[in-house]
Amino acid sequence: EVVTEDPETAFCTLAKREDLNLEESSIHHCLYQFTRNEKLSETNKLLCDVCTQRHCGPKKNLKSEKKYIYTNAKKQMLISFAPPILTLHLKRFQQAGFNLRKVNRHIKFPEVLDLAPFCSVKCKNVAKGNTKVLYSLYGVVEHSGTMRSGHYTAYAKMRNINNHLSELVLRGESTQDSGTEPVKGQWFHISDTHVQAVPAAKVLSAQAYLLFYERLL
Repeated sequence: EVVTEDPETAFCTLAKREDLNLEESSIHHCLYQFTRNEKLSETNKLLCDVCTQRHCGPKKNLKSEKKYIYTNAKKQMLISFAPPILTLHLKRFQQAGFNLRKVNRHIKFPEVLDLAPFCSVKCKNVAKGNTKVLYSLYGVVEHSGTMRSGHYTAYAKMRNINNHLSELVLRGESTQDSGTEPVKGQWFHISDTHVQAVPAAKVLSAQAYLLFYERLL
């Protein structure tokens, strides 16, 4: 479905993207690249129904001789609904000739992530005037090994019940009194049947494959 948007707000976000610290090997940089503004030109031009009708007349008169008109355009993918639980899946493989190889680069990720710079200015479940959409990290999945074999382990935070999250999940409501600090709790490293308490610094140094965040604000 094609929806006509106000051109002044079509590519606007809840918070300024210019203020981001876009360190290359970071989640912020990954999200920025995924939601960047793209130009569609040459072989990627957009088929424009309005331009086609303007050039060829009403559809009922076009029949089989219809000539489609393609035009330059801009495309941007932004978040239109901020989820209660945010799951980020990092691509840990790349094509190397005819083979796939694992990407072992460390990607920095924060305990508190602000999703606002990647949300549409018309994000459906964000209160009007809010310029922050905050999430607190509570789980990380890590993979060790190669593309052929390896082992999955996880980090999980044991924490108190998040009443704000319950409201978001069960009733779709949003409150304004949430803090900007990560949810307090103890981190644990889980490997098969072995569970060990670890500091947050150990978690943040993990080679993350999956990241799990819960919404704060």
